[in-house]
Amino acid sequence: MQGESLTVGLPTVFVRLTGCPLRCSYCDTDYAFGGGEWKTYEELLAEIEQYNCDHICITGGEPLAQKRVFEFFTMLCDKGYKVSTETGGANDIEPLDKRVMVVMDLKTPDSDEMARNLYTNIEHLKSTDQIKFVICSRKDYDWCKMTIEQYDLTSKCEVLFSPSYEQVEYQTLAEWILKDRLRVRMQVQLHKIIWGEKQGV
Repeated sequence: MQGESLTVGLPTVFVRLTGCPLRCSYCDTDYAFGGGEWKTYEELLAEIEQYNCDHICITGGEPLAQKRVFEFFTMLCDKGYKVSTETGGANDIEPLDKRVMVVMDLKTPDSDEMARNLYTNIEHLKSTDQIKFVICSRKDYDWCKMTIEQYDLTSKCEVLFSPSYEQVEYQTLAEWILKDRLRVRMQVQLHKIIWGEKQGV
């Protein structure tokens, strides 16, 4: 079940790739830094087909850190799947097939990885893409407001504000957004509400 982004709540097949160049303070998938299994495209496609599901999300780790992933995105799109990817924003999104919906983080100060933001990615975003901010504190929130204004983000694509799990209360973030009349979408991690914080959901 997709727990985030504009496709929240839709049954989705997740393909999680190993490896990530970032070490965000709030990372909930550090098990994907290593390990995993080698699979061919054909093996992956056969597994995906078993689910009879339209939506595919390629995630990680950092999926765009794997050089051959770009042709896999195109293969999935050519087969008629609705494909999205979740990327940390430190890797170039320009080579991605334009049919892929991109959910791209911009890292906040409290992520400890803000210096890795690749701001040139903003010019490659489509109106169907999303920029996500994971907010750990009021300092993060204020930085996000400044960054939205600096890059005119809400005119480019949907902007998502996500409270870092158990760091910022849902109600607190909602009240900040409403008070400031921000044109952003608040999201919570639906999968964690349903199943809790555990691997594989």
